[in-house]
Amino acid sequence: MTALVLMFVLSSCSEDWLTVTNPTGEPLEEYYTTDDALNEAVTAAYAPLHWPDWDGTAYNDLTCDAEILGDDFWVGGSNITDNQHWHMLFNYEGDGNNTLATLWTDFYSGIKRCNDVIEYCSWGGGTEDNRNLYVAQARLLRVYYYNILWHYYGNVPFYLENLESPYTAPQLTADEIYDQLIVELEDIINDGYLPFRWDNTNAGRVSQAMAYMVYAEMVMYQNDTARYATALKYMEEIISSSDYSLMSDYAAIWEETGEWCQESIFEINYEDGEAQRDWGTSMYAGGSVLPTLIAPNGWPGDELWSSGSDGWGFLPLRTETRDLFDDADVRKAATVWDCTGVAYTERYQDTHLWLNKYRPTDANCADCPSSKNLNYNNNKRIYRYSETLLNAAELLLYTGGSTSTALNYLNQVRSRAGMPGYSACNIDNILAERHLEFVGEGKRYFDLVRTGYAKDVLVPDAYGYRTNSWTESKKHIPLAQSELDADPTLVQNNY
Repeated sequence: MTALVLMFVLSSCSEDWLTVTNPTGEPLEEYYTTDDALNEAVTAAYAPLHWPDWDGTAYNDLTCDAEILGDDFWVGGSNITDNQHWHMLFNYEGDGNNTLATLWTDFYSGIKRCNDVIEYCSWGGGTEDNRNLYVAQARLLRVYYYNILWHYYGNVPFYLENLESPYTAPQLTADEIYDQLIVELEDIINDGYLPFRWDNTNAGRVSQAMAYMVYAEMVMYQNDTARYATALKYMEEIISSSDYSLMSDYAAIWEETGEWCQESIFEINYEDGEAQRDWGTSMYAGGSVLPTLIAPNGWPGDELWSSGSDGWGFLPLRTETRDLFDDADVRKAATVWDCTGVAYTERYQDTHLWLNKYRPTDANCADCPSSKNLNYNNNKRIYRYSETLLNAAELLLYTGGSTSTALNYLNQVRSRAGMPGYSACNIDNILAERHLEFVGEGKRYFDLVRTGYAKDVLVPDAYGYRTNSWTESKKHIPLAQSELDADPTLVQNNY
């Protein structure tokens, strides 16, 4: 086996289990015989979580990918050809050459690595308890990778064992993908091998609570009413546990000290210290480029971010999004980085409003020994306890549960924001609260699609930026032409 040294950081803290040295020549069957070696394979399966923001080919950060399809941000950048695929997808006119091509490549790499873990563990190395734990992590990660591909592409190749020549798998429909994944996820959950929440030493590993959140997300996106009661049961199990609760200070969630706080169910971890990621090593361990992507260019400097830093001007926040927030809503300042009146180099679609949740600061890349603009330590928040509450409120409505309990869940989120509670719990109030709570977290677009509001909301704007309307055929973006060329059996989505 070719020697390979890989370092992958799963936690913002420095932990021994996060440094991986891969095999150095032994045959696979001889190497993967110990717990340490199997844990290395598991760690490698987590690595593709880091890649979409920049994998050396394209910038496809999941926050940007989801938000440019919605109605809270513009695409930005230097001009309409800068990251052209984002601009074309924003206007619902993507094609095989303008789609999220590297997202496909990154996450199928993740699926392959998960399959590797499962195969290696089947050889019987290490202890049985640890093998069960490693396999459970690999299976849940694999579901998560497929879940993202399913959300964006819908109709994708599906396999649970690594392929042999000619390395092709049957392309299933979106409904068939869901049917496969949800049963796999139910099996993972019922096995119960994953801890409900990991200790801080292992922060970054997938957990049982994270599995519950993926389950609710998939069931609700599919509108699978037969499984709503089960999804609700999982949400209420999280709510009734002592492992998770709302942070009292919403703004603190987005600080480095807020990473893996009491509200955090799953994050993708990034680390600036000892970062190996650089322009020639994009897929090495290190930090995130997201803060650089979504910050103003030519920033003159303030007490948080020096004038020597360079933002690239993607994802300017719309003024209409800022205006959604009541001035008394504490989420407004935590979400909106208002640069009105500050002189900097304005780029395309600039509004002088940016996403504060992931804004760059000098402190968040201070320990980076390489290119600081590629290595901010801002963890990406994927699932938070506030989403658990809002999921539960919505599922209670759908299943005929207690309206007073649903209202209580909704108003816990509302109250934390410093706002007066709603007098009634209905789907419109829940969606309005989800909108405010998750700006910039990649939830809004998929909420609009699953609830049927996309066709009414995602329409041409008054500025002439979006000239096309979303339709049902836009639910699944185009497959990359390179994949169609590589496998002639693949069928392009009707986009």
